[in-house]
Amino acid sequence: MKHDRQFDPCYGSPVEIQSGIRRLTAQNPGPFTFHGTNTYLLGTRRLVAVDPGPALPDHIETILKAADGAEIEAILVSHTHVDHSPGARLLQQQTGALIVGCGPHRAARDLAANEINPLDASGDKDHRPDRQLDAGDLFAASEMSLETVATPGHTANHLCFAIAGTDMLLSADHVMAWSTSIVAPPDGNMRDYMASIDTLLSRSEETYLPGHGGLVVKARSYVEDLKRHRLQRETAILDQLRENRRTIPQIVEALYADIDRALHPAAGLSVFAHLEDLCSRDLVTAEPSLTLDATYRLS
Repeated sequence: MKHDRQFDPCYGSPVEIQSGIRRLTAQNPGPFTFHGTNTYLLGTRRLVAVDPGPALPDHIETILKAADGAEIEAILVSHTHVDHSPGARLLQQQTGALIVGCGPHRAARDLAANEINPLDASGDKDHRPDRQLDAGDLFAASEMSLETVATPGHTANHLCFAIAGTDMLLSADHVMAWSTSIVAPPDGNMRDYMASIDTLLSRSEETYLPGHGGLVVKARSYVEDLKRHRLQRETAILDQLRENRRTIPQIVEALYADIDRALHPAAGLSVFAHLEDLCSRDLVTAEPSLTLDATYRLS
């Protein structure tokens, strides 16, 4: 599938998406964050700040400067990775605004015996919203109404938000134009992610405002491509098992030979997510247990 990596973060300056919707990109670039985390300011006279990002005081000051005296009446958080939610507490200290959105951080499943969560440091375990939103909940603020769309997969508590009266959806890290989303057990879950893809395909929004990078346009077609890509990756993993490549490093070497080896650990987490899903469907077995260093075989 084709990704769009053309993006100017315009650090320190708001980018107007349309009247009442502006984007600010935090200066936390990296292999998983692209140019940085996108914060969105919704509204004109009263504002909602969506995903204030990591605990970067400079970014919080940029948000306050962009508000230009308008009241930030709510802080909306999509999920609890440290590049999205810790900034909410800093912004709350400055504004007194309520923190709403996703619930506390949690893994998609319990850890297996002797298993270590490879993304443990990425979880914001201090997040406690003043109001938790669940699937279908409506949140009215900043002269807008937002519908909560539960999209677990990237994290267990991941939420998207549809902006009423528009064709726009705040897609956070579930769907991004620059890259596929990482799904890494036990933090995330591939079966949940695929079900959430189907949730978005059942909706009508065609423009997504993602957590990193530029807008996703013609979103339904793009999400269909994402689904096709994931299913093709699943088929490729099954083919590798048929060829007696039975460990995650062996599968990664075969399927990701054309990418930077520094990204192989992340690719291994994606392969692990697919294998976990395949095991749950009794198509694959793991020995001695479902872990990153297990041996996998077709059932």
